[in-house]
Parts: sequence; C-alpha cells; structure tokens
Amino acid sequence: MKLTKINNLPLDQFINLALYNKKSGYYMKKNPFGEGGDFITSPNITRLFSEIIAVWIITFWKSIGSPKKFNLLELGAGNGEMMKVVDETLFNFPDCYNACNFIIHEKSNFLIKEQKKNLNTKKFSWLNDLEKINTNPTIFLANEFFDAIPIKQFFKKKDGWIERLVNLSEQKKAEFKEKKINIKKIEKKLNLKISKNQNIIEYSPDTFKYLKCICNLIQKNDGGILIIDYGYSDSKMHETLQAINNHKYSNILENIGDTDITYNINFHLFEKFINQFKDVNSIFTNQKKFLTSMGILQRAEIISKDIAFSKKADLFYRVRRLIDEKQMGELFKVMLIKKKKNNFRTGF
Repeated sequence: MKLTKINNLPLDQFINLALYNKKSGYYMKKNPFGEGGDFITSPNITRLFSEIIAVWIITFWKSIGSPKKFNLLELGAGNGEMMKVVDETLFNFPDCYNACNFIIHEKSNFLIKEQKKNLNTKKFSWLNDLEKINTNPTIFLANEFFDAIPIKQFFKKKDGWIERLVNLSEQKKAEFKEKKINIKKIEKKLNLKISKNQNIIEYSPDTFKYLKCICNLIQKNDGGILIIDYGYSDSKMHETLQAINNHKYSNILENIGDTDITYNINFHLFEKFINQFKDVNSIFTNQKKFLTSMGILQRAEIISKDIAFSKKADLFYRVRRLIDEKQMGELFKVMLIKKKKNNFRTGF
C-alpha cells in the first residue's frame, strides 16, 4: 500500500486505512475467504453451518409472530456463501421465504461483485445505510462482522491512560506511538464506564454506532440480531489485536493493505452497551452449544447415510471443526439481541 506520510494516526483510523482504503484496503481489492485466501469462515467449512442458520431464522421468525413481510439482512456477507445456502434452504419453507426481503450491507465494492456472482440478484438488494431500512421487522445476521471493524486501544500507566497511535512518517517503517488521554471525557461521550477495573481497553466506536442503530430498529420495528464471532466474556479486557496473512499470524505494521487486522470481541462490553436500551436484552452461548442444540450432528447423520465413507469422514471432520472446544466450538461465541418481551431461547 502506498501511504501518505502521517505522523500519528489513532489505531482505529490506521486499521480503517489498512482494511477499507478505496484503492488499496485489504477488503476492497480481493476475496480473502476460503482455502486460497487468508482465512476460512464457518460457511466455507461446510454448508451445514448455513443450513442451521436458516433453520434458526425460521424459528426466530415464528417467535416474532411470523410477519407477512420481514427483512433478513446480513452485515458483511463475505463472498455471499452463507446467504446463498440460507436462500436455498428457506426456499423449502414457502411461508417464510415469500415473506422474506433479502438484504446485504457491505462496504467493499469488490466483495459486492463477488456476492452478485454467487447470489440471485433478483431476490437480493444491497443497502449502504441501515437507517434507511423500511418499517418491517428485521432479522440481522453478523457472522464474523464485528471483529473486522476498527478498534481503539488504551493502556493504563502509572500517571493515567494513553491511547495507541501508529506513526506512518516512514514508508516502510510504521511504528506504534502513544499519547496521554482523559479517559473520563471518552466515557462521558460514550455514556458508558469502560475503564473500571481495567488495565487495557479495546473498543470500536463504529461497532457502538452499529449496535445503537440496530437496537433502536429492533425496539421500533421488532426483530433481532444474531452475532457469531470469536471473542470472550470476561469483564476484564485483554489485548487481542492481531493480523492474519495466508492463514498465519503476522505483524500488524507490515504488509499494510495485504494483511487482515482483527481482534477478539469482548461480549461483556457488548452486553453493557446493550443494557442502555430499555426494550431490548441479549442472550449468549458458545458456538458448540448453539450448533449442537440446533441439531447439526443429527443433520450430518441424515445427509451422510448414502454417501461414500471418505465423504462421510470429511463431513464429520468439518462439523467437528465447528463444534470442537479446542477449535471453533469454544472460541466462537453466539449472541442474540432481541426485544425483552420475546422469550425466545432456541439455540441458547
């Protein structure tokens, strides 16, 4: 990436530049998903994952009264793989399928082109501004969406808090810098105490904007958001910023624009933020519990009855990857934000 010389850029602005710069941002110029990319997401491991999501959508749709019109909106749909399978699965449930308005919210024009190759564009629409959603209830899907949104980092020192910056004054020698900040001012702006009992703070201003908009839409029009992402639920925050290149960890300050930058979601912080809204709440579990309680193993058994042993072994290897506690089963968490009056708990 050709960088203009910038002395000290707050970390979230640097990540935004590295991932979403229109010409040379990581997500703006290539498809990073799958075996040939830098990482693999659950829908690329086995289509069973997306089938289970589709079944969950039907049950949640019923819990909000089976509305005759509703929006199904995926945030950051990658290469469109999950929505493709969800579309094909819901087709078998005409009442739900005919009521469904399929929408994708995507920042990358490159990925929108990839999605359009994979999806029936007559059925799908692309929406840039979530505020422009119609008045129908909306079910939002966010699979590995929030981990790709730029974050700020703050560290507690003896004499107060500092914010992490990135110095880009030398083209090939980016380095971390720091500046003193007033954490109370930031908390006042957020209307949220984020520094209590913390030594490190990681939070994303844009994530809070998304959550605020979505919680307001759920309160107003009904619906919910299913969030699936890697993260943790401790009240104490950790430093989790990392870069991935070709399925391996790499240096955040090297190969800028050719490396994915990500972090682990602190779901406890999400919960604190959501608690500000009077009509919504959240429920939470891990991916293993969610997928197994939704019947992924039984579904795998059914579809593997008449296939060759090698294909059956491969299918169960892929399913295990999703639910094994040492792989994605525990690392990935699942959160549902919904109206308080809706007692829905399927999958949780």
